[in-house]
Amino acid sequence: MGEIKPLAETSETVTLSRADFDRLITTMEDAIDLAAVRSQEEREARDGKAAARADYLPVDLVERMLAGESPVRIWREQRGLTGRDLAASAGVSAAYLSEIEARKKPGSVVALMALAKVLRVSVEDLAP
Repeated sequence: MGEIKPLAETSETVTLSRADFDRLITTMEDAIDLAAVRSQEEREARDGKAAARADYLPVDLVERMLAGESPVRIWREQRGLTGRDLAASAGVSAAYLSEIEARKKPGSVVALMALAKVLRVSVEDLAP
């Protein structure tokens, strides 16, 4: 990366050219990406590749999620659970789970936390 030269400086701000700003952002994003790759490589070395990748979603499931399908349904299918099994394990009614998966109801925080625990994902992974 070339030298970044401020156009103006005060005690509170620094003004950069658009090109310098874009280079700075790109460099930061590249560093974040590289850290994520290194972290995953370390996890794979520590836990084994199969175990480290057990929570990956295949591209077809990611596409379904991006198209708006319920993350709860997608993770349930990925885990090989029926709706009744997931509902029973999470302590919610099968009807309520069905409404969450159909996006008729958003699901309470308590219900989503219970579902996330059974599905072994973070609650954020179940948020629409």
